[in-house]
Amino acid sequence: MLVEHLAASPNPQFSRPGWADLCGKWRFQFDDKDTGIRERWFMQPERLDRTIQVPYPPESSLSGIDDKSYHPIAWYARALADTRSDPAERLIVHFGAVDYHATVWVDGVQVGEHRGGNTPFHFDVADALDPNHAEHWIVVRAHDDPLDAEQPRGKQDWLPEPHVIWYHRTSGIWQPVWTEVTPPTRILSVRWRFDAVRSLVDYEVELNRQPETGTTLRIDLEFEGELISTVTATCTSRVSAGQMNLGSARRTMQPGRLLWSIENPNLIGATLTLHEGSNQDVVQSYLGLRAIELSGRKFLINGRSIFLRFVLNQGYWPDSQLTAPSPDALKREVELIKELGFNGARTHQKIEDPRFLYWADRLGLLLWGETANAFTFSERAIDRHLDEWREAVLRDRNHPSVIAWVPFNESWGVNELGGSEAQQHAVKTAYHRTHTLDGTRPVIGNDGWENVIGDLFTIHDYQWDPQVLRDRYSNESQLPATVATFFPGARHLVASDFETAGKPVMVTEYGGVSYAPDSEEEWFGYGKVGSQEEFAQKYWALTDALLESDLICGFCYTQLTDTEQETNGLLNADRTPKLPFERLSAITRGEDLDGPS
Repeated sequence: MLVEHLAASPNPQFSRPGWADLCGKWRFQFDDKDTGIRERWFMQPERLDRTIQVPYPPESSLSGIDDKSYHPIAWYARALADTRSDPAERLIVHFGAVDYHATVWVDGVQVGEHRGGNTPFHFDVADALDPNHAEHWIVVRAHDDPLDAEQPRGKQDWLPEPHVIWYHRTSGIWQPVWTEVTPPTRILSVRWRFDAVRSLVDYEVELNRQPETGTTLRIDLEFEGELISTVTATCTSRVSAGQMNLGSARRTMQPGRLLWSIENPNLIGATLTLHEGSNQDVVQSYLGLRAIELSGRKFLINGRSIFLRFVLNQGYWPDSQLTAPSPDALKREVELIKELGFNGARTHQKIEDPRFLYWADRLGLLLWGETANAFTFSERAIDRHLDEWREAVLRDRNHPSVIAWVPFNESWGVNELGGSEAQQHAVKTAYHRTHTLDGTRPVIGNDGWENVIGDLFTIHDYQWDPQVLRDRYSNESQLPATVATFFPGARHLVASDFETAGKPVMVTEYGGVSYAPDSEEEWFGYGKVGSQEEFAQKYWALTDALLESDLICGFCYTQLTDTEQETNGLLNADRTPKLPFERLSAITRGEDLDGPS
């Protein structure tokens, strides 16, 4: 099937047949004195005399460099094959992510630059290919200042060694690089929206330029090998929009058979074919049909109330850091979360690899869409944050697994949020901008505390006493007292004119239990236990207190895995469990009603 075939693609929701992988060995060199541009390294790839394994960051062991010290500038180079069969065709080079500022040359010609360490970009390099060169080269300069507090950096530490909740930096190329060959006029993006009431799929397809007269676009939707809808439209402008009727498909299938849910994560394959004269561009994609509603304190998917059992996921591995050690590791991460009894995850302070989102779509795991925040507030910091956040939302808004957006977390980068109107406006701007770009999902302006705007009321609560948790969230009548008396991180739960009434309430961080049996072991968590049984008892007691709540619509446990000095995972850093999976899953799902023995 088409959807299964897309698993191998670096971007499964937007993939062309015949894409070529550029990962593997690249030339590499640090440029600590910042002399590379002056000395024209982009013309002399042989000057880069080290070898790195892309896409692993140079700080990681899998990269072959394994250097975690400060290196603000790194250069990459590799041979680039011209795989075009016709000189009129275009050669597009895609980068999944480069942290932070990337400048790219091909055969010594600068083809573009991009700022933003978590989001993708691409360049058409066809015109830069020198016909006099027997061998073509692509060169990348990555600038990532480890001390720049205005740069969205998430959990990456600014100190030489990780401390408290921050960990080693990830710089340079850290997601896949690949090429695609296209005709001169090509499909640039596609947007899907599901209208559950009318059983329609709205589509919006953007081209890279104004099409020629007679250009047509055909879209085919298939499910389980059956063509369920097709449309052909004449393209008169760069953007083509329309609707595809699913009514006939519904009549031939069981009611709701096409809908996406965590129990039945049905995906509909999509093939988009653009015809312009004798040229043809083909893009393969997929979509999931599901609708999100908020009703009072309830969170609904496809009209059904669901309790959100989430876990905080850092997306960090010991040998490869923010980069997954392999594509299979991304699939396994989704499987592990589900095996632990959770139905969702917060990928924390990171925009995750599209292949992780693909497996969440395909296996049925709900996700929060979050991003890395800066550490300080300034005009430049906010501009950088909004630019990167926009690119993230545009990339990921077609994923059915993504059910909410979170542009800010715990007032990071807006550190005076409670008393600063300028910072409150920054959060409100991000909130409204997100709804403008998407509009199909709820948005949490600032997660955890100092809720200034948002469609949910979210709280971070690392209370160690389960009875206090039980009292705070037992029912509706307790909420005013919780808001008035609980100050997580010494902050108010609400700020500005935020209204808690009529919004779903979710405890989006709790737990953080560190299992550190060695009293001399370095650890960080929100409380420590010394044995497996103590670990099981504490996880059960805190989780059971929230599961008994008649107020909240869900929780998010901190966290999935140990990360550097943070030893508060349910799994060790190598993804082995601290308790048997069956036991952890029973506690997560509330089936271990009597608690651990």
